[in-house]
Parts: sequence; structure tokens; C-alpha cells
Amino acid sequence: MEHSGKRGPTEFYNEDALLEQRAGLVLEERRRAGLGGLVGGLAAIVIGVEREQIEAAAAELLRTTGYVFDTAFEDSGVQWCVLKRRGSADIILQARKTGANPFLKFSDFPKVRALPNTRLETFVFETPDLAAYLEIQRGRGLGFDGEIARHDNFLMVQTAPLELTGISYGFIEWTGERGQYSGRDTQPLPWRVEKPSKPWLDNVGLLDHAATRVRARDRDPAILEFMRYTNYTFDFSIYVPPLNSITNVARMAGADFALVFTSGIRPFENVETAGPTEKFINNYGPRVHHIAFCTERIESTFERLKSDGVGFLSDLVGGPEEGLHQAFTTTSANTLLVTEYIHRYAGFDGFFTRSNVAQLTEATAKQ
Repeated sequence: MEHSGKRGPTEFYNEDALLEQRAGLVLEERRRAGLGGLVGGLAAIVIGVEREQIEAAAAELLRTTGYVFDTAFEDSGVQWCVLKRRGSADIILQARKTGANPFLKFSDFPKVRALPNTRLETFVFETPDLAAYLEIQRGRGLGFDGEIARHDNFLMVQTAPLELTGISYGFIEWTGERGQYSGRDTQPLPWRVEKPSKPWLDNVGLLDHAATRVRARDRDPAILEFMRYTNYTFDFSIYVPPLNSITNVARMAGADFALVFTSGIRPFENVETAGPTEKFINNYGPRVHHIAFCTERIESTFERLKSDGVGFLSDLVGGPEEGLHQAFTTTSANTLLVTEYIHRYAGFDGFFTRSNVAQLTEATAKQ
């Protein structure tokens, strides 16, 4: 969809025609480079948290999702806690004990300065041949943070935090037990974060998507950058002009997980005219806004979560007539993430609907 308003000589607004043209060029570049099949789906997300909040963050995720505690371990500089859900990407909580945090420069914003180490830091994608992937990508001029790190069960490399999004893309090749992150150089932690015995949590399933907020001028470059590093592609956009917001979806054939980029149509000018998306970036900086989980029996699950003390930004939006139901929680004090619960009804052949996107975007004004 293209913006239909008039444009002055210095006015900027986003439209899809140029993005689609550039995305097509990136697809052709990937094809010529031989990247087909070298980047798969999402293996894990890494959420950075403050050291004193890592156990609370784990307990919160266990209380609000279908994930269970797997393991916790540390080395001299970092603590990790791994949560798992069968068939879904892993959630890894990470708390630095020593050393510099390269993501700190993205925390100089009013609503995140108190938790400078807290953000979803890295999306980790699988590859069957990390050395081949890295050789091709470096030959194309793409940057990475150092060389391949060799662990007992996997090889991994990742980018430095990216300026447009404040996130990193990691790439993992399993060489041993799949999903086993600890090794001989780590020590187990004596934690056992218990899963609450609440049957409605079984309804909260796979990690469906994550949504990153980026500045209006960075929308196209951020999406194209993601496409260059992965085998995902720009799929579609939903514009909400009254709220100065665009929701853009990147997907990969055969992958369960999608990455969403949300931006303004026009850049931030002032809080009165910005709309919720650009206002969020002004307060929180570019970062992942929410993670979404496929949810069965969503109406009763939503009510049960509310009765258990989970706060929401709105009631459920959508319904069987629209083809899907969705809800946003309030912002977590432990991860600074919103959790979305989403259910697509049988016969719904889309990913989002315009009406749901508009209502959820409007609800984020409460942040």
C-alpha cells in the first residue's frame, strides 16, 4: 500500500513501492550468492535482563506462557536461564555479571534508563553450515561481531547490535545435542524455577512472531538489512494513517516464526502528533516491543490470565468474524516486553487484519 497524501519538498513518509523494488533486488542478490537453504528458522531468542531480576523474569514467563524451565548455568561473566516449549524457539534469559554490555548505548531513553541491560537482544537462526554462511556473507560486505565461537554442542556467530533496531542477529550450527547450550566451560546454577500448576497455560503455544519498533526513516533499511542476513522476505504492510503507524511483516516459507517491523508513516515531530508507535520509540528507543504466542481457547485463557493478575493494555480484539483474536499485556517490569496472545481461527488465510492492528496500536498509547 502506498501513502496517498500529498508530499511537500522536504516531507518524508513511507510507501511500499520503493521497498518492494529494493526487496526484489535483495532476493536476487541472495539467489546469486547461494544463500538458499543456508539460513533456517528461529532457534532461540536471547533476552537481556538485570542480574537481580533474572529469576523473576523466568518465573514471570513460566506464569504467562506454555514454556517450562530447562536449565540455568553461568561462566565467569554471564548467567543464563533456558526456557523451552516443545516445537517452539527457545527463550534464553541472559544477565551479565562482568564486562561491557554492547547494547547499553540503546538504553539512553526516558523509560528504559532505570533498566539499561534489559531488552530482547538477539534472534538466533539455524544454519546447517555456519562456515559457508559466514564466508558468503562477509564476501558480500556484511559485518559480524568476531569469529565463530566454538562450544561443546554448537557453533555460533552473531552481529554486533545493529544501529537501526538495537538488536543482533545470531546464527547457530548444532554439532552435538540440539538445544543444549551449557558445556564444559559453564557451571550449573542451583535454580529450579517451578512451573505453576495452571491448566490454562497449556493453551499458550508456539512463539508466533516478535515486533520491533523502528523509526519511520529506518523502516525500509531495517527490513532490507534483516533480509540480507536471513532467508526471510518482506511480505506485506498494514497502514494505520490516523495513528501514524505501519505494521510490516517479514516471513520465510515453511517457518513458524515471523518478524514484524512497526514504524511511523512520518517521522516523529512532537508528542501531540507522533502517534503511539513513534511516541514509543521516543520513550524507549528502537527495540523489540512484544513477543507473541499462538493461543488456543483464547477467550477463557485471557480471562484466566487476568484473574491471575496479568495486566492487559486492552480487552481481546477481533473475533471469529474477523478470523483472529489478539491481546497485549502491559509492559513487563522484568523484560520490558509486552506479551501478545494470538489465535487464528480455522479458515483464516491471513496473518493480521487491519482492524485488529489499528486497535492494538491504539492500545499501546497507554505505555
